Amino acid sequence: MKTLTISDETYEKIKGQIKEDTKKIEIKNIDGDVIYTSSKPTLKEAVEEAVGCEADLGEANLRGADLREADLCEANLCGANLRGADLGEADLCGADLRGADLCGANLRGADLGEADLCGVKFYGQGGEQKLTKKQVPEFLEALGFKII
Repeated sequence: MKTLTISDETYEKIKGQIKEDTKKIEIKNIDGDVIYTSSKPTLKEAVEEAVGCEADLGEANLRGADLREADLCEANLCGANLRGADLGEADLCGADLRGADLCGANLRGADLGEADLCGVKFYGQGGEQKLTKKQVPEFLEALGFKII
């Protein structure tokens, strides 16, 4: 192997002509259809970008996603699969979560103020398993309620 020495100026010219291979992140719905494409480096940033663009993330498949501290204020996540997602400290203020699957999701410290939680599945298969008496305080705390 031979070594070639070039000036910084030549290096910059060559570098400018090379197209960077940017990885695209695709957010898909439950059926596997792409609903948003981003060149952001992480899924969290791609989801935040989609929310900022007012993209419809209804029925998005975000199962197990790391969305800790994400800004999802007023996001449309109606019917989304967020099963096992980490939404700790996320801002879900005013988000539409109707019918979303949040079974096993981490909601500790998440802001759910004014979020629409109608029909949300929180526990058990299909979200139909009833909470035990011991689970109720932790569940309410995760939703932002303070028990006095």
